[in-house]
Amino acid sequence: MQLTGNRIKSKINHKSENGEVFSDDDKTAVSRKQDHIALAFQSQVQQMSLDDRFYYEPMLSAHPVGKPQAFTFLGKTFKTALWVSSMTGGTAMAGTINHNLARAAAEFGFGMGLGSCRSLLTDDTYLPDFDVRGLIGDHLPLFANLGIAQIEQLIEKNQSNLIDNLIDKLRADGLIVHVNPMQEWLQPEGDRFKNSPLETLNRLIDLKPNLSIIVKEVGQGMGPESLRSLLKLPIAALDFAAAGGTSFSMLELLRSEKTFMDAYKHLASIGHSAEEMVDFVNQILKEENDLLCKEIIISGGIQSFVDGHYLINKINTPAIYGQASAFLKHARGNYDELQRFISLEVEGLELAKRFFKIRTVAG
Repeated sequence: MQLTGNRIKSKINHKSENGEVFSDDDKTAVSRKQDHIALAFQSQVQQMSLDDRFYYEPMLSAHPVGKPQAFTFLGKTFKTALWVSSMTGGTAMAGTINHNLARAAAEFGFGMGLGSCRSLLTDDTYLPDFDVRGLIGDHLPLFANLGIAQIEQLIEKNQSNLIDNLIDKLRADGLIVHVNPMQEWLQPEGDRFKNSPLETLNRLIDLKPNLSIIVKEVGQGMGPESLRSLLKLPIAALDFAAAGGTSFSMLELLRSEKTFMDAYKHLASIGHSAEEMVDFVNQILKEENDLLCKEIIISGGIQSFVDGHYLINKINTPAIYGQASAFLKHARGNYDELQRFISLEVEGLELAKRFFKIRTVAG
């Protein structure tokens, strides 16, 4: 035992029966224990704040090691159950964001939805911002993105070939169609739908039966009858884009003049959370036998891997979870920051798989 000033450093060696030496040389023991004493009163967790979605089972698993188990989604191999939910394009920052995200998707093995590609339909000025296939690789899904209003207009004008051109120039696997009637109504420059989104989607499917389509909302989610109708369509996946994250209706209200905002501000509070939509889908799965869409991207209000783990395990169909604002926060600058964030997200998800068991409700 060595005495240094008022501090004692100890190094204890024990020899096992087979002669192997076990050495416990914990260089951080003193400082760690000092931290524990100093922080103990700041570390109180109140009973009312406990997360009641899980059973915590510390006895049944070891810590995760190695790479996550791969699985198939959207016809390609994922290494982790993440998805880059669509973000904006056509601005100076968009190129940095999209390229960082595509690089991360390739490194960690997940798919990516681009932001609205409307500007690329007739002009390639911003193509470099979206051209990320070379970064993400051919082995992971990359989807272009158009609004339902643009789809309606292209079909009406017999210009649906521009959709094919868009997919080709981006080397995309398919098209995300974002459905946003509230956003369009509240947007000062918004479009007006002549047909229901469901009618337009059916026309698109009839025109392009081989086009892989993902349908998503833009921050308010969808009720059970909209979900039921979409799940009966031959689409690749449904993206919830539920209420709880960024609401594009609220975003447009914030761009509006005060009288308009005051008149319509309550619209942004109408919608459905991701958990509520999971319950809707589970009920629909029980009731319907003719569903053609079986894969779900759960997004909207996903704050962390804890939320993602809970929801993709609660839903009774293959699912991954998507994030937009959390990725956006870390993707605007140096790639190292985004890499660190996603690394922690992936590791946390693997940890949750081992120790957090979903509580089930009887009946």
